[in-house]
Amino acid sequence: MGTSPQSPAQSINDSWNERMRMIRLRRKKESFRFWEEFRVVPRWLKALCAVLYILAVIIGVTVVHISPDARPSDLRDDVGLASLAIVGIITAVSILLASFLMMLGYVNRDARRRGMNPALWTLLVLVLSPGYVGIGFIIYFLIREPLPYPCPRCTQLVGARFNFCPNCKCDLHPSCPNCKREVAESDKFCPYCAQELGVRSEIVKPAGEEP
Repeated sequence: MGTSPQSPAQSINDSWNERMRMIRLRRKKESFRFWEEFRVVPRWLKALCAVLYILAVIIGVTVVHISPDARPSDLRDDVGLASLAIVGIITAVSILLASFLMMLGYVNRDARRRGMNPALWTLLVLVLSPGYVGIGFIIYFLIREPLPYPCPRCTQLVGARFNFCPNCKCDLHPSCPNCKREVAESDKFCPYCAQELGVRSEIVKPAGEEP
């Protein structure tokens, strides 16, 4: 009995699921280290946040000293405690704003190094995040492309969207010989038809190359 042809919607859904599966597998190879990722944020943005924080503290403390009405009602006679209270409020607000700005800077730089559109993703995150409590960041981290990775044959860095290595023509998106669907480099059996895939070198061999 022959199998019924897939509808366009089902075919698109299967292609999307297959694509997301490959993205998840390649992301697992990325080692996340906070300080290494923090270095992705532009230095000028870090400096700007620090300068704005210092200016806000100076202005806040100056206003507290000059104008008693600017002090909290229960601390109007204690300039020192009032200053500490203002510095604490400014620090809390600054941390929230600086975190948001640095996340925007991170998305912009991270999207660029992953071969995505940095301006589009920065704008999307900026538009969605304030009204939806960070949903823009969540969407970005869920569907961002994997980082460039070493070619399994020549170890040269290749983009996640590359089909073949530009240096050695290695097939970067090996497919199952039975169902022709894309498989991961680490798969021993095809996850769609259970076809045995054999050793890694056979999977990635470019089409037309002699065994």
